[in-house]
This record gives sequence, C-alpha cells and structure tokens, in this order.
Amino acid sequence: MKLNLKKPLAFFDLETTGTDVAKDRIVEIAIVKIMPDGSVRTWPAQSGPENRFLINPQMPIPIESSMVHGIYDQDVVAAPTFEQTSSKLFQFLMDCDLGGFNSNKFDIPLLAEEFLRVGVDFSLEGRNLIDVQILFHMMEPRTLKAAYKFYCDKSLEGAHEALPDAMATKEVFEAMLVRYAGVQMEDKAGNLYEPVVNDMDKIHSFTERKKKADLAGHIIYSDQGDIIFNFGKYKGSKVMDVLIKDPGYYSWMQNADFPLYTKKVLTDIRNGDLK
Repeated sequence: MKLNLKKPLAFFDLETTGTDVAKDRIVEIAIVKIMPDGSVRTWPAQSGPENRFLINPQMPIPIESSMVHGIYDQDVVAAPTFEQTSSKLFQFLMDCDLGGFNSNKFDIPLLAEEFLRVGVDFSLEGRNLIDVQILFHMMEPRTLKAAYKFYCDKSLEGAHEALPDAMATKEVFEAMLVRYAGVQMEDKAGNLYEPVVNDMDKIHSFTERKKKADLAGHIIYSDQGDIIFNFGKYKGSKVMDVLIKDPGYYSWMQNADFPLYTKKVLTDIRNGDLK
C-alpha cells in the first residue's frame, strides 16, 4: 500500500553495544526511507551481508551483545566512527518523521544521544514518531519475527541485522494499516481510541500517549500540561519549581549519569526556552 505521507518517513534500526542510552554506542544502523511519492531509499544503499553499515563505537563490544547481532570488535576496527558519518546521516534524516520497532523507548533516544555527543542538535521538533511496536503490542503482543510472519506471511531472514529488521518493520506497519483500517483501538486499561487510519499525525499521537519532554522519560508533561519530574524525590513536581527552591538539583543532574538529551532539556527549561 502507499502510505499517506506529508513528509518522508524513515524507519530505522540500530544494533548497539548494549541497552543503556547514556553509556552505550551504535555499532550498526540501517534506514528505510519512504518518500511521499512512494519511492524508497535505504541506508546503506544496497542490502546484503556485505553492505551492512557498521560503526566503530570506540569502546569494546560486550560479548553478550555480539552474540545477539553478530558484530564483534574486529568487525568494526576499520569502520567509521559516528562522528565521521554524522553529517551525511543528519542530512539523510533531515525533515523525516521517524519510525521503528521500540524506537520511542530506545532507538530514537540513543540516536539523539549519539548526535549530541558530536555536537549535533538532532531536534525532534515537528517530527512524528511512529513506534510500530506500540501499535503492534496493542493489537498482537508478539515479537518482530512473529509480527512479520503474522502480518506479511513471511519468515524474517537475517533477524538482528539492522537492514532486514528495518525493512520488516516497514512492511509490518503497512500491513497493520490495511488489517486494522477503521478498527477502534483499546488499551489494557480499557481506554478507547479512535480507529486506525493511514495518518502519521494520528498514529504519532497514539504511540506517544505519555508525552515526554526528554527522550528517556525522566521529564514529562503532566495531564495539565506542566513539565514535571518523573523520577526520584521530586517525582510529580514541576521542574521549574524544583530548580528555584533547590538550585543544586540542576548541578547534580548535570554531573550525574543522565543522558545528554535529558541534560539539554533541563537546561532549556531553566533558561526559559522550553515551557
């Protein structure tokens, strides 16, 4: 089917050194970019084992992670660092909505973190975030491999390789829009949402139901629209109120092991750039 797009939609997948957004690094990235006219571009441009786009994470890859994605230290020795590829990657993703599988929780925060490490502000302003896993788990709580078999009636070859996973996510999403067209969504709590439609704005609003000010979910918007802390002793408190009454909390967070994007958002709030 042809997706109803107002701007390019980039489905992407990362293979990494681990699952800690603040500490871990990308070792492989693949992107399937769908243009509003229906044409498709990929990163890397050619698929296949010899065309995996590996990145040198500049840190050892834990053996536990290598056993999952098959990428070992010796595989990335000659690969470019994220900094070396960041300019072209930024251009490839410019003006794109972003999609993936569990992307809101992991892939997007980690990608933004990598950009910030090299001094690039990868803004999410104006981008729709399409997390196919959230929609999938609402309708059919299974894995990507099972989703690909269920929706596309195909076996996922090359699972845990970034490009096959990204391509499978794109196909699953398209099949879901066909299967659930006009079907009303209901979450585990019994809350009803409007029927599924081929509209990225509406799907974004559903998959991003709990609106986060940062990407890790440490700072969120309350139901009243206030920016509040979502962790620790000030959980539920307005961020600006805390920064006024306990200014040392800002310094503690800036020096603690929080993601760079969280620290950036905290600074924006303190400076009045985010309200």
